[in-house]
Amino acid sequence: MKMSVVLRFVIIGCLWIAVCAWFVTRLLASGAELTLISLFPVVASGVIVFVPLYKKYVRDGGNRKK
Repeated sequence: MKMSVVLRFVIIGCLWIAVCAWFVTRLLASGAELTLISLFPVVASGVIVFVPLYKKYVRDGGNRKK
């Protein structure tokens, strides 16, 4: 993988972790319990963010067939 692809994964990963941490701290600050239902948006957002990136850059090696 190119360095630019790795850097892109790192930046998007850091942003995703920051947003997830903010979401969880807001849940805890409001007094809500951490359950599977309350953490489902975190898991779903991870799938939505990282699966397309994985498919584009890791599985195909960045070579998209048109």
